[in-house]
Amino acid sequence: MVNIALIGAGKMGLSHLSILGAHPDVKITGVCDTSKLVTDVLTRYSGFDCFSDYKKMISKTKPDAVFVAVPTKFHAPIIKDLLEQGIHVFAEKPFVLNAKEGLPLLELVKQKGLINQVGYHNKFVGTFQEVKKLILDKAIGEVYHFQAEAYGPVVIKKKQESWRSVASEGGGCLMDYTSHVVDLLNHLISPVEEVFSSLVKPVFSNQVDDAVYALLKLENKVTGVLSVNWSDDTYRKMSTSITILGTEGKIICDSSELKVYFKADTNRAGYSKGWTIKNVTDLTEEVDFYLRGEEYSAQVDHFVKCVEGKAENNINTFAMAFKTDQAIEMIREKSAV
Repeated sequence: MVNIALIGAGKMGLSHLSILGAHPDVKITGVCDTSKLVTDVLTRYSGFDCFSDYKKMISKTKPDAVFVAVPTKFHAPIIKDLLEQGIHVFAEKPFVLNAKEGLPLLELVKQKGLINQVGYHNKFVGTFQEVKKLILDKAIGEVYHFQAEAYGPVVIKKKQESWRSVASEGGGCLMDYTSHVVDLLNHLISPVEEVFSSLVKPVFSNQVDDAVYALLKLENKVTGVLSVNWSDDTYRKMSTSITILGTEGKIICDSSELKVYFKADTNRAGYSKGWTIKNVTDLTEEVDFYLRGEEYSAQVDHFVKCVEGKAENNINTFAMAFKTDQAIEMIREKSAV
């Protein structure tokens, strides 16, 4: 049994808490949030020990691991404190507010030999997992271009301010939406090496960006386009997709459907010349508990298994998330030129 505590019971924190609470190998030792309304409700209806001060919670409950789901500006000091105490950490994305904060954490987690993971759930989506296999096998030949996209209806009118609308706290489309797309791109093809040009622009927000567009070069020298907009109300919810062009074919993929085009006959099982379409339900492994999507339970289960020593800590590590933070900073810096 792995003893796990949670810091930050907002939207994602409560999502993680629900999944952890249903996990057969997890005991929730404590929940921390600064909102008395939240902790009062949890104390009354969940039976969890709730705290307003995470340090008191850690001291009293002594968890093996902690989920950190607070605004991004608080990530670095909290994660550092937990690592110094020898506690395994799962942090919500993005990893830290700026890449400079991440370097000492990478050194510390390596020194301590602790399990570390960041909440980029797309790597646990069946369609994207299949894309990774196709790319590794060079199934569509040499990749020469990509288009990575995400759209959704987060900010579609002038609205009241929250921490997500304040850049210094980790808000904005670049930090919130674009980080998901960049991290997926880093994973599927290669990490971002250079930003040729970028536009980081507000649409309805006063203090942060609502749309991000960029021309990128990856470490393997493949170039392509990034297009992200969270002020697009033609979408019911966030939609992340990637199009990859290769010398022998083409891939178009989102979280629900994978389309692969082969120019010639292929002996790859389940595929044929021309277009093959696969649904995420055909590519996704079952999970014990379903909430919002199998990928959310799968990422939590992976972290738990890593802590138990049953899985290798090689998905969404701090080091991988740090590369995403670096790319985000390059996009921001290039837009200011």
